[in-house]
Amino acid sequence: MEITNLVIIFAAVLFSALMAGIWVAATLFLVAFVALVLNENSNIGILFATTTWGATATWTLAALPLFIWMGEILFRTKLSEDLFHGISPWLKRIPGRLLHINILGCTIFAAVSGSSAATAATIGRMTHTELKKRHYPENMMIGTLAGSGTLGFLIPPSIILIVYGVSAEVSISRLFIAGVLPGLMLVVLFMGYTAIWSLFNKDKIPEDDTPSLPLKEKLYLTRRLFPIMGLIMFVLGSIYAGWATATEAAALGVFGALTLSLVTGSLGFESFKMSLLGATRTSCMIIFIIAGAAFLSLAMGFTGIPRLLAEQISGMGLSPLMLIVILTLFFMLLGCFLDGISIVVLTTSIILPMIDRSGIDLLWFGIYVVLVVEMSQITPPVGFNLFVIQGLTKINILSIARYALPFFLLLMLAIVMLTAFPGIATWLPDQMTSR
Repeated sequence: MEITNLVIIFAAVLFSALMAGIWVAATLFLVAFVALVLNENSNIGILFATTTWGATATWTLAALPLFIWMGEILFRTKLSEDLFHGISPWLKRIPGRLLHINILGCTIFAAVSGSSAATAATIGRMTHTELKKRHYPENMMIGTLAGSGTLGFLIPPSIILIVYGVSAEVSISRLFIAGVLPGLMLVVLFMGYTAIWSLFNKDKIPEDDTPSLPLKEKLYLTRRLFPIMGLIMFVLGSIYAGWATATEAAALGVFGALTLSLVTGSLGFESFKMSLLGATRTSCMIIFIIAGAAFLSLAMGFTGIPRLLAEQISGMGLSPLMLIVILTLFFMLLGCFLDGISIVVLTTSIILPMIDRSGIDLLWFGIYVVLVVEMSQITPPVGFNLFVIQGLTKINILSIARYALPFFLLLMLAIVMLTAFPGIATWLPDQMTSR
């Protein structure tokens, strides 16, 4: 059968299954099965067993459930309560004042949860009522939350970076370190925009009539954040220093999270059980998707579509920059219909051969992909962060998308900066390797 006909059939099966509400992982298996049947392959059972086992039975992947569990444990501590009271005293003199609490809160929680939706939901649940009560402008309340919630994908330990690392066979430790500077760059961009907007709209920012606190009092209010910040720094520092692999650092993170929860008295039997069940559900879902993606990658290899596509792209003589521009538009289109992890696992088998042939660094490309996927989180109609925030605020989803537009553009600016200065992503991992 001709390649064009195969592509049409696979696309029809894929989108029909997704629109029918079939799980993403089951859809991947279905498309792979159809591909192998059309290819008249008689060893589907053996290929299925060996591929799914090979994709999931890896020590590297053990970091995934451990980091998810660490986030689940800390999610059930008093972290979310302490964030508002611990950060707000430091924002009195910054233009925009408490609007920055969404950005800083999401930054800290992103380093705990590794999930974009969880970050937006947790911080939004905590800050929206307080900011609304203080009469902060709705567009900036929602915009800063929607934009900053996407940091959960980039700031390590990131679930999607683990998924990409396994799919692309790139060191997860190096990916985590590569995400640090781009993540901080986004925080600076978001806070800078918020401050500039506030300077031009001073009448819309409510006056803060609370008295300025002395440094000692500020530190006292922030004291509960220090242990968690220390845990995050220790986990990332152990990876950067080479003391631990990503999996070993994840195990240390779980131990530290359990210890902190016991010390603060926020870990009972019920919360421990719920954290374990939550981590198990999320991990099984993601690993199921990874297995389906591996099986689909194998099936696509039999059809020859990735090789042919890579050859055609190479034959077009596109520069790496033009390829990145085209892929950005492609990922933005996919982001209108699929969630971030699904985008990564669906496209790696087809995209990576082209990237490899173009000479683009796979480590840099992983950070680029995450940035584009972050954009998809606030892109209608299926931007997951938009749905999360709509559930919290009951505001029309198109209004939320409009409020998030400046932060969507800031993410696009971050992609331009990352493309122009690739060292933003590669410098820290290179320093880690050279020692």
